[in-house]
Amino acid sequence: MGKSTASDVSMAPTATERPRRNKYAFACTMLASMASILLGYDISVISGAALFIKDDLKLSDTKIEILMGILSLYSLIGSALAGRTSDWIGRRYTLILAAMIFFVGALVMGLAPNYATLMVGRFVAGIGVGYALMIAPVYTAEVAPASCRGFLTSFPEVFINVGILIGYISNFAFAKLPEHLSWRLMLGVGVVPPIFLVIGALAMPESPRWLVMQGRLGEARKVLAKTSDSEEESEIRLSDIKEAVGIPKHCTDDVVQVSKRSHGEGVWKELLIRPTPSIRRILIAAIGIHFFQQASGISVVVLYSPKIFQKAGIKTRKGLLGATVAVGFTKTIFILVATFLLDKIGRRPLLLSSSFGMIMSLLGLGFGLTMVNHNTEKKRVWAIDLCIATVLSFVGSFSIGMGPLPWVYSPEILPMKLRAQGMSLAVAANCVTSGVISMTFLSLSKAITIGGTFFLFAGFATLSWIFFYTFLPETRGRTLEEMENLFFKPKDEKDGNNQHVELLGNGRGAISGRDQL
Repeated sequence: MGKSTASDVSMAPTATERPRRNKYAFACTMLASMASILLGYDISVISGAALFIKDDLKLSDTKIEILMGILSLYSLIGSALAGRTSDWIGRRYTLILAAMIFFVGALVMGLAPNYATLMVGRFVAGIGVGYALMIAPVYTAEVAPASCRGFLTSFPEVFINVGILIGYISNFAFAKLPEHLSWRLMLGVGVVPPIFLVIGALAMPESPRWLVMQGRLGEARKVLAKTSDSEEESEIRLSDIKEAVGIPKHCTDDVVQVSKRSHGEGVWKELLIRPTPSIRRILIAAIGIHFFQQASGISVVVLYSPKIFQKAGIKTRKGLLGATVAVGFTKTIFILVATFLLDKIGRRPLLLSSSFGMIMSLLGLGFGLTMVNHNTEKKRVWAIDLCIATVLSFVGSFSIGMGPLPWVYSPEILPMKLRAQGMSLAVAANCVTSGVISMTFLSLSKAITIGGTFFLFAGFATLSWIFFYTFLPETRGRTLEEMENLFFKPKDEKDGNNQHVELLGNGRGAISGRDQL
């Protein structure tokens, strides 16, 4: 029977202890999470702008479909580069780089005279979004103390929703302008968030884990002292990080030499070619949760909400854009609720309840859209109301768990030396799934009807619930350095003297020997 260590006692909150809110860590993660506004704004503003772009530039449905969904695939380049870039120049300067790239992309889109230039702007902006998607959750996970890591690392998703809401409001505000001017202003306003992000990033400290990876222990010690809830916790976190990097715990030097491996080299081999059983399971969990986040159709609902509401029976542009603002408000309100629940009731309960609510909402939306298509104008009022209600319940259910948790869960379960590149793979899965679904939605809805498409998304949501229930352990209150043990359980071998570890089969959180009391 294992004994609990100081790390376990000090880092895991008791049932009656309320997590403290470290104001400095709060400010750091708030600033870093502003990068997520870039994605949120882009995916929502293009949904309304596309109505005007199609008419102004005389584009086909296929070109609009590609225009709206291609950013997710372009962002693959940014997320792939961000892992190595963040290990090379640091998490903070990678955030600044993401903002600068997106600024250029938004400027090109706002000034685009034709479809080809618009696609160039989407390409540049997509790279910036890819950088932001990967680095924001990595930085917040590495700065946040364990007591409130779920609360703080949910901020990227909060700001995605803030960006979505701002984009929808921008659509509504500029909708009355002349057609050739309205969509350019909608897209061009995207240059504003990157300016604030750069200013904020310049005031942020570097990630303490990245500093230790570079051998800069003195700087890391100062950052941890500010971002931890106590001096004891600060020393424990530093000791755990040094152990993970391979630096002796007793080392008190401010600057030490570290191996090349600590700078990011060789991690792809550990992740993909010769992973240990624990790393393989962690990688599947990280990629799986991001895949299912998008496979349930959230990108379609955000990008094509005007189209969905149009199919449901809303005809005027003002009504369509007004309804999308309601979607933005609903998403934002529920994500704010989720941030306060993550460290109170845990990851698994939120994921399971969120995915269940999405399943019910998607089934209702599919049924409602099917009835709208088959009923006469007078008899389908109830079906229109059902469609609107289920769209709102879907985004609400998504935001309460499925929205923030991939960005909380993935960076916290990946080992430090593999975190940046591991998140790159997870974000890549997210972007590919989002891009494929977004670029095929119109074609798919024509092939199997729009109602049938949402029944298909309900099927994916059901698979996600099964995956979460069987595969993902609870991580609330654990330090980042303890995560690898969550995917294993110790088992005595026949001689009774040695132990080996085997995969945790039910995903419900059996912990390493030292955590068992």
